[in-house]
Amino acid sequence: MCTKFKELLCGSGPQDSIFRSEKMSLGQMFLQPEAAYETIAQLGEMGCVQFRDMNEGVTASQRKFVNEVRRCDELERKIRYATAELAKDGLKVVDLIEDFPPAPKPKEIIELESLLEKTETEIIELSANNLRLQTNFLELTEMIEVLERTDSFFSNQESHNFDVNKRGTHLDPEKCDGSLGFVAGVIRRERMFGFERMLWRISRGNVLVRSCDMESPVKDPKTGDLVHKTIFVVFFQGDQLHGRIRKVCTGFHATMYPCPSSHQERMDMIKSVRVRLDDLKIIISQTEDHRSCVLKAIKKQLPNWTAMIKKMKAIYHTLNMFNVDLGSKCLIGECWLPQRELEEVETVLSEASLALGSTVPTIFNILETKKEPPTYFRTNKFTYGFQVLIDAYGVAEYREVNPGLYTCITFPFLFAVMFGDMGHGFLVFLLGLWMVVDEKRLCKQRAGEIWKILFGGRYIIMLMGMFAVYTGFMYNDCFSKSFNVFGTHWVLQYNRTTVLTNPDLQLNPTTDQRGTYPFGIDPIWQSATNKIIFLNTYKMKLSIIFGVLHMIFGVCLSVENFVYKKKYSYIFLQFVPQVVFLLMLFGYMVFMMFYKWIQYSPSSKDVANSPSCAPSVLIMFIDMILMKTEVPAAGCMATMFPVQRELETILFVVAIICIPWILLGVPVWTIIKRKYSSDKFEYTGDTIMETIEISGKEVIITELEPHGKLAHGGKEEHDEEEEEPMSEIWIHQAIHTVEYILSTISHTASYLRLWALSLAHAELSEVLWTMVLSEALQMGGWIGCIAVFLIFAVWVFFTIAIMVMMEGLSAFLHTLRLHWVEFMSKFYTGSGYEFQPLSFKAMLTEEDEG
Repeated sequence: MCTKFKELLCGSGPQDSIFRSEKMSLGQMFLQPEAAYETIAQLGEMGCVQFRDMNEGVTASQRKFVNEVRRCDELERKIRYATAELAKDGLKVVDLIEDFPPAPKPKEIIELESLLEKTETEIIELSANNLRLQTNFLELTEMIEVLERTDSFFSNQESHNFDVNKRGTHLDPEKCDGSLGFVAGVIRRERMFGFERMLWRISRGNVLVRSCDMESPVKDPKTGDLVHKTIFVVFFQGDQLHGRIRKVCTGFHATMYPCPSSHQERMDMIKSVRVRLDDLKIIISQTEDHRSCVLKAIKKQLPNWTAMIKKMKAIYHTLNMFNVDLGSKCLIGECWLPQRELEEVETVLSEASLALGSTVPTIFNILETKKEPPTYFRTNKFTYGFQVLIDAYGVAEYREVNPGLYTCITFPFLFAVMFGDMGHGFLVFLLGLWMVVDEKRLCKQRAGEIWKILFGGRYIIMLMGMFAVYTGFMYNDCFSKSFNVFGTHWVLQYNRTTVLTNPDLQLNPTTDQRGTYPFGIDPIWQSATNKIIFLNTYKMKLSIIFGVLHMIFGVCLSVENFVYKKKYSYIFLQFVPQVVFLLMLFGYMVFMMFYKWIQYSPSSKDVANSPSCAPSVLIMFIDMILMKTEVPAAGCMATMFPVQRELETILFVVAIICIPWILLGVPVWTIIKRKYSSDKFEYTGDTIMETIEISGKEVIITELEPHGKLAHGGKEEHDEEEEEPMSEIWIHQAIHTVEYILSTISHTASYLRLWALSLAHAELSEVLWTMVLSEALQMGGWIGCIAVFLIFAVWVFFTIAIMVMMEGLSAFLHTLRLHWVEFMSKFYTGSGYEFQPLSFKAMLTEEDEG
């Protein structure tokens, strides 16, 4: 079990892969144009190479493979069009989560282009046919509505206005000389009011408009939206007015339909239109079935096409980063890659060249460089969440000590100190355990950004719940109630009469305590009226102790950075005065807390060592800074031990000495080192052969000109300090000194949030129990039975919503602040940049989740 957990934490690689970032190398490769595509495709499948842009000053339109990128953009456009058509029919494309297809070969790209072109053409034709059919269907439907609804409009006017046979005059049904003409049609309901006003204006009131709303909305074939429309009939007189009315109808996008004036003719037209409508429904049904079959066939291939095109586009984007030699016979590129992947990358490069039968193999070299490599931590599903928390503050410098390793324990522990409750912690643990056990199914869900963040931190949530259960057991607190597991170790001096007359339970360790509770807090404190006083003191001192230990550990980690960067002088100039200053003041305060617990025991028979004479550690610390002595109470000593004042004076003076030590150490050492380096180049004579060591490398100086100038010889290197002016070093060191001294005090006080949030959580939990659930448990009768169920549901809701979610989020954010500011500021710079290799799997997974 221990071995499995160790592999989960550290992975299967070297143990320092999480303690420090991977060792990186800068590689240079020379690719033949015919093998470049396949080589980059293989490296993209590996996902361990980050390419550098060799054409930073070249615009995108001037790069070699810009036409290939545009082809990919066109293919992506066709994919998006097909996806949109699928969405119109309610078909959703399921994104691939695993088993991605390989990048298409150059020959397959042509086939894929022709296939997508054919698919797009077929979909466009089907969409155009469907649009025409739906438009015809809409027109016929509206025509039936017009013919049926306008029948009532003509009944009152037919006898004397449209009976052309009785007048002996041959009239056009819509143009009648000396009688009324009409125009019938359909218009959108929201345009009807303006339509009527315009008709009234152009005719000066000489038109009659009759209208009625269509009962059900109709579907617009172009947009697919439901539209409410109105049927209208405009009666007029005269050909000139007839032309104006038709222009107004056209301007308001009204659809005009032919409508006979005779009732019998209208009925005959309705019958003929219904026959055409039935035939059209059959044609539309067959067309939709064919369209559905085509789209379903496309739906199966669309995820694979999408993945292949994205891979192809990524390959050409990468090839655009390569530099082309003058003869265009070779592509030259540089890349960062982990050193442990060198052999595998070289194997892939050679296999890609052999597979394509390239006459010239790919050349791969490792370059020596002073450029800052990217930072790459090899994480797994357990350490990933913790590393994300650290990277959110800032990516570590190359090979800088990684706080993520220690955060796996310190983060859930400090969270649990503020969230210490067995019941609430167990609920958090169950949430994390559910996501861990069912992670294979849950990782396939696409539930938004919040779920992605929550699921990514499932191991953090599970550990926070486990540690909260532990600290809850230490506090002996479960939903504000205590468990009497080992039996109380207090003997109360109360009898029945005393309890009835004075129900307040005051615990006095001098008279009531009989030993020590084996683990955690004695449950008798749950009923004591002085519980708050006791827990305040207990949790406040614990928060200071944990805070000082956490900061000292952070300062000690800076030694690892100094040793790796070979800045051994900084151990004496920076680390030693910083840790001494911290120990002389706050380390001494922590020591006095433990000494006070041991020295002033309730069982002591000496009055001077009784709890009543115990001094306040905070007051004592203030007196140490101010160098004054408080007047003790009668029978008590002024100090805890005989030489306390002398010891405090020495500690305070040493702490004060550390301030100029931090301020002056590095600048003075830099001045001395630069003077020594300049003296080392002084010589007599014309030529001197000298071997010096710079940055761990031997450099042979073969000739020196007067005044110590280097003429020629080995590669010239300069110390990093020489590049920075001394004024900048003095300013930087002054800021660093002031920041460290002040932050040591403020950061120590900041850890009191552990005490404050723990106390607030416990009190809020007790209030929720007392004012909600306890009231229901005190009810009697059948009403009490019903009330228990209802009030219990309310109590559960508030427990989850407030105590678990809101309080848990609050404790999480405060824990995050303690790590980012109080802990990591002691050794972590976070000024690096992340290793972002060409990885097809990561690219497709991130885009699918996005």
